[in-house]
Amino acid sequence: MKKFLLPILFLLVLVLGACNNESSAPKTNEEKDEPTTITYQSEEGPIEVPADPQRVVVLAYAGHVAALDVNIVGVDSWSKKNPRYDSYLKNAEEVSEENLEKIIELDPDLIIGYSTAQNLDKLKEIAPTVTFTYGKVDYLTQELEIGKLLNKEKEAQDWVTDFKERAKSAGEEIKAAIGEDATVSVIENFDKQLYVYGNNWGRGTEILYQEMGLKMPKKVEEAALAPGYYALSLEVLPEFAGDYVILSKSTAADNSFQDTDTYKNIPAVKNNRVFEAPMEEFYFNDPITLDYQLEFFQENFLNAK
Repeated sequence: MKKFLLPILFLLVLVLGACNNESSAPKTNEEKDEPTTITYQSEEGPIEVPADPQRVVVLAYAGHVAALDVNIVGVDSWSKKNPRYDSYLKNAEEVSEENLEKIIELDPDLIIGYSTAQNLDKLKEIAPTVTFTYGKVDYLTQELEIGKLLNKEKEAQDWVTDFKERAKSAGEEIKAAIGEDATVSVIENFDKQLYVYGNNWGRGTEILYQEMGLKMPKKVEEAALAPGYYALSLEVLPEFAGDYVILSKSTAADNSFQDTDTYKNIPAVKNNRVFEAPMEEFYFNDPITLDYQLEFFQENFLNAK
């Protein structure tokens, strides 16, 4: 009788062992019942978006999205022309809100753009579409919001925390080097027009004025702080130039203003305190651009004569 029971007991041990092994095996995402979508609280209200977007069309904020290691299949022309984004956007197609057929071909699972974008109703028919109003939140909160949208809030928060620490430390070094009362202007020659910028319009202004606490000339504060930028003529440029000038410049543009006596006689020019930045790489205020701007400021201010 005992001999007869042994094979049955052996089989039971094998079956139970197999069950235990199966229950201890790692589960796939599907088995874990992980959600395939999340609800993002957008400016227009709650919207269901992919929890792990795989094919994103970005009509704005490309650098914010790329910094979070999300696959971008379509991108706006301004971002596509930015050399700083080349490694992130090499496989992305250039698109626009007007070219709906191109966007449809890319089969996106998420679209991101400005609230002022055209054809929003039609874009929403293609894929979940989330828009942001530029300047509605500060530049670091913008990165956090995009982190929430892409289900990568922790990664976004980690970068923000680290960046603020690095910018503050760099600002203290720069102030010690140039003096607490030294003024800085950010000027750009765009489409044959000179502009000076406030503290929240890209071009490194957020770092210089918000994070580092450097001072802008009184004229700049009066004209550009509230609107973000101010157009000016060459004749009045000296009045807006600080002790140091960041010149956002394109080598493809007409920069003949730099050959004039008006420009050459600006104290910052005569003292070699004008730092020329590549305009196409300096526009934005996303993590990729901000990291580059911070390095640019450290290198130039700390090595200035």
